[in-house]
Amino acid sequence: MTETPVLRQPTAVDAVAEAHFDAVVAASPIEATYLGVPGHDDDLDDLSPDGYAHHAQLARDTLARLAAAQPVDDVDRVTVAAMRERLGLAVEWHEAGYDRMQLNVLASPLQGVRDVLDLMPTQTQEQWATIAARLTKVPRALDQYLATLGESADRGLVTPRRQVVECVRQCADLTADDGFFATFLAEARAGEDDLEGAVAADLRRGVEAAARAYRDAGERLRTELLDRAPESDAAGRERYQLASRQFLGATVDLEETYAWGQEELARIDADMRATAERILPGAGVKEAIAHLDHDPRYVLHGTDALRAWMQGKADEVIADFADTHFDIPDPVRTIEARIAPTQTGGIYYTGPSDDFARPGRMWWSVPKGVTEFGTWRELTTVYHEGVPGHHLQIAQTIHRRELLNRWRRMMCWTSGHGEGWALYAERLMAELGYMDDPGNYLGLLDGQSLRAARVVLDIGVHCGFEAPAEVGGGAWDYDKAWAFLDAHANQGEEMLRFELNRYLGWPGQAPSYKIGERLWMQLRDEVARREGDAFSLKDFHRRALDVGSVGLDVLREAVLG
Repeated sequence: MTETPVLRQPTAVDAVAEAHFDAVVAASPIEATYLGVPGHDDDLDDLSPDGYAHHAQLARDTLARLAAAQPVDDVDRVTVAAMRERLGLAVEWHEAGYDRMQLNVLASPLQGVRDVLDLMPTQTQEQWATIAARLTKVPRALDQYLATLGESADRGLVTPRRQVVECVRQCADLTADDGFFATFLAEARAGEDDLEGAVAADLRRGVEAAARAYRDAGERLRTELLDRAPESDAAGRERYQLASRQFLGATVDLEETYAWGQEELARIDADMRATAERILPGAGVKEAIAHLDHDPRYVLHGTDALRAWMQGKADEVIADFADTHFDIPDPVRTIEARIAPTQTGGIYYTGPSDDFARPGRMWWSVPKGVTEFGTWRELTTVYHEGVPGHHLQIAQTIHRRELLNRWRRMMCWTSGHGEGWALYAERLMAELGYMDDPGNYLGLLDGQSLRAARVVLDIGVHCGFEAPAEVGGGAWDYDKAWAFLDAHANQGEEMLRFELNRYLGWPGQAPSYKIGERLWMQLRDEVARREGDAFSLKDFHRRALDVGSVGLDVLREAVLG
């Protein structure tokens, strides 16, 4: 049974963190929607240079107030350490100008302005009216964003040409006759009988305005930024080191980590070959994968079957793990599996609202035309995104309102902590026997191979390290990066091309998964050595997750004391 929470009295440090939370939410309606904070859903962020400067000043002001607040317990001490680390890095990043050059194929404001619509409810007249109001703000937001990119370019900071080209293509895809905006409007029109005339008209105008804004943004990127963008994909050592700290919340030796990535990849490759032999004696990895892709035991037909399978696997693990390997509070025992409204591919997780009225959700974005799904490859991803991965990590932290302030529970997010935990969760499922089936285990290894390849490729390309001998050594370039990724991943060319573009445009993020897992495993091993026979996996999980998604150096200090 879960324990009865003991309410902790808020402190001066909590007050600083709470005020910062409120200030950020007020300045970022997109963040507010993601966090489930009501009252801001009809607006979008100020993406002008002044908007970015405002966020940096919020961080500076909070750090100044934090210096005057006296910690009273261990919770406070972790809050102070986490805020100094996270907000200090945000200020460094802004002062270097890297925030205002952000344009990539996955996680820049170009995608964020549209992506937030996926989280907006559509059950009532008022909710549709709110969506319509937000859509009318898209032209302003994108115009501000393009101005910011232009100002950054004037200072010599421009994303690589490859990212500009791909983002121009994304704008075209979104505004195509079968793209997101046309589909969104068509689905809304299908329910127009349920919408009042004014709301339906406002929605149509909003969708049309947003679509025009994205068409214009694509044209402006092509005409105003493309010729100013550098051909080289490399971020350079200085920017990369800062980005690595930002995504990990830890400082790692990049040369040592680069060498470790290659060693880890060799270990995984050997395990994959041995597992392929178990699946199809005498076969190599490619042959075993082809065999699994056609094995009816692993094939699902249609998105309804896919969603039901995802939901079933998540519910199964919650039932098995609650009060055994994890302490799972009642609200966290609910997760929703959904098919995403986009068609870009991949699975992702969105956390619950603070009151759990909106539950945690695991989304699958199904590419156009895909109707069959191989569970052997994706079971490990369901564990990663759902349970015991992101859902137990994020939802349990949000639930700890009696212990943690809102900044700790909802706003503090470090990729190395979060994605490292999710990879740790995949490995945990193998340790506990859930991946004993050789097909599912090969799926786990295949994902691990991709994550290890990211470490090598990302650090090598962006820091200018010598490429591995298997791709000819010497300097990395796109062709060597593609050959390396293609040799160590088996997700299909279209997906892998997108993955490679993601790494090239978002330096430091992709390695945070595997490096984060490494640091999580090191922490668990250190706690186990220290506690000996008294070590409890359940207690370790509870203690570690109660800290929240802080930087990995802060996590280690908090857990070890």
